[in-house]
Amino acid sequence: MPTPDAQTTPPAPEPLSLVSVHDVMPETLNVVERVLAELAALQVEPVTLLVVPGRDWSAADIERLHALVQRGYRLAAHGWLHHCDRLGGLYHRLHARLLSRRVAEHLALDTEGILELLHRSRHWFVAQGFAAPTLYVPPAWAMGAITRTHLRAAAPFAQYEVFGGIYVAKTGQFISTPMLGYEADSAARVPPLRLWNAFNRWRAQRAKVLRIGIHPYDFDYALAQDLRADLSRFRRFREYAAVEDDKSAS
Repeated sequence: MPTPDAQTTPPAPEPLSLVSVHDVMPETLNVVERVLAELAALQVEPVTLLVVPGRDWSAADIERLHALVQRGYRLAAHGWLHHCDRLGGLYHRLHARLLSRRVAEHLALDTEGILELLHRSRHWFVAQGFAAPTLYVPPAWAMGAITRTHLRAAAPFAQYEVFGGIYVAKTGQFISTPMLGYEADSAARVPPLRLWNAFNRWRAQRAKVLRIGIHPYDFDYALAQDLRADLSRFRRFREYAAVEDDKSAS
């Protein structure tokens, strides 16, 4: 038993929790709005919406996005089509088979092709009357054949979220962050995702930033209760810009 004079180590501060909803497209808008209603009921805010600009957006769809922005949701760019018709080399084929299926469109492109996609993606938001997004998240978190030097010098976004964390282009800082995911759309995905999330909850005990990535149908899949539990456990919600502003995330 410690004496009254014994010093104890204070508990580590709770990590910043960055909540994002992926794959916002015309064909997912209805279910995304249902996800946002669930998050609102759990008092989760702010929430960043990862928008896929190259899909078939109608004027009415764009108005719905504007309405979400007016309600306080942040927009980020999420690739261009979120699909690739052709696969690149062996790495891309293995990646598609084991992880990403056919959504990791960056892996089919060279550096110039990725830069062109990034600029086209950003321009779409401006052309639709939105503020230019500061965050870019490649589909499947796979940036492909582009270096951080290129991202810092020639690419148009302030932050890039990849599988391992967040790259801040202005400073060149890479913030390694655990990530929780719940897209268990088949029985085979449940055990590895549960194991992955358990590992990252353990990492979150010492982490300064935690990402909670939500896909449109996650509240319908087998890990829905895990998702609700994590949203109730990690409550220090912030927007992505906070990882640069908060000294605890540096």
